Amino acid sequence: MSCQKLLLCEVHSLSRKFPSVQNIRKFSSKRSNGNRRFKLVVIGGGAGGCSIAAKFAKTLGPKSIAVIEPSDVHYYQPMWTLVGGGMKSLADSGRPMSSVLPSSIEWVKDKATEIKPSKHTVVVGTGSSKQEIQYDYLVIAVGIQLQYEKIKGLPQAFNSPGVCSNYSSLYVNKTLQALKDFNKGNAVFTFPNTPVKCAGAPQKILYIADQFLRKNGKRDNAKLIYNTSLGVLFGVKHYADSLWNVVKSRDISVNLRRNLVEVNARDKTAIFEDLDNAGKLETVSYEMLHVTPPMGAYDLIKKNSEDIPDAVGFVDVNKGTLQHVRHPNVFAIGDCANLPTAKTAAAVAGENGILFRNLTNVMNGKEPELIYDGYTSCPLVTGYDKCILAEFDYNGQPLETFPIDQSKERRSMFLMKKDVMPEIYWNLMLKGNWNGPAPFRKLFAPFK
Repeated sequence: MSCQKLLLCEVHSLSRKFPSVQNIRKFSSKRSNGNRRFKLVVIGGGAGGCSIAAKFAKTLGPKSIAVIEPSDVHYYQPMWTLVGGGMKSLADSGRPMSSVLPSSIEWVKDKATEIKPSKHTVVVGTGSSKQEIQYDYLVIAVGIQLQYEKIKGLPQAFNSPGVCSNYSSLYVNKTLQALKDFNKGNAVFTFPNTPVKCAGAPQKILYIADQFLRKNGKRDNAKLIYNTSLGVLFGVKHYADSLWNVVKSRDISVNLRRNLVEVNARDKTAIFEDLDNAGKLETVSYEMLHVTPPMGAYDLIKKNSEDIPDAVGFVDVNKGTLQHVRHPNVFAIGDCANLPTAKTAAAVAGENGILFRNLTNVMNGKEPELIYDGYTSCPLVTGYDKCILAEFDYNGQPLETFPIDQSKERRSMFLMKKDVMPEIYWNLMLKGNWNGPAPFRKLFAPFK
């Protein structure tokens, strides 16, 4: 049996074995008057917030947990690479928020606007609808903010042909349309000069576009350009070497240390700054432009939280225990934390078991005991049937699961990305039953 089939069988087995915390939900849309208090408050209903809420829903009493999240829909965002390439639909990537939250928790369907750790309080709403929610323990899981507006001409340019982005549900469907409409000229793909979530995604769509244009007889009339603010193609050399082979074999132009600063939709040009030459700008014409937006910490953390952020604006936590460095009853998970690892859903999976154990210890008057090693993963899709499965730790050292060289393009790893990982996400991770592939790494270790 292949590693992929074995893992998929285990996923289905585990999803049947563990009790589901997602039975029929009947969330109230009413808001009670006055303040409310919960043993655990989770801010954010994304991958980190849902998975942590699901874990604690099994150990804490009913209505002991509140999840603060204003959105009606929960998206599995790693699927948007495939949506942009026409392999999945946007609808495939989303489910009602009410269907992914544990039925025993209270869903506060509102936006958190302020955190007051000195008072163990989160403020939700504004004006006359403002109210305070008190907590004994707090998990911050708000993710990272997309900042298209930091690029001159955006987001307005998304209303014009050829400009697209896989990073937003508002624009991801424009990517496939841009590929279909492409005739000849430059197809330009960008990587911003900020922290980003899923740092491999900007080049995944580059490789998918290359194959799409080849399949449709348009590649000879296209110049594919990847302009990245980074000084490397990928941050881990073990995988970067393979990716350089991919771009060279496909005649893709890569320009390092280039940052998109302006889009002029009227004349279809993009302006980049040369980060190694202050003040130097380069103008590139485009027929298609895929934008990875600048990203940063939400104002909730950066501006509206007492003593929560670090100097940059992310939640200031111990990188091993995930506990806040100044407030022992506060933890953070995922993209909002200042962890020096790639911000991915796989990292969240690696973090949530650590956080659950350590926060449980704190609740019981003990010290955190587990240490997160920075595990993260990036399935680098290189087309419609191949993928390089990058897995690594805080030190940029490969931390691979399977007994094969994962730096090579493989169809099996593509099928993992396309078919297995969504199953893991919906059926295990969001139900609190997935802490990453470490057990499988141990299982396959004798075969390496």
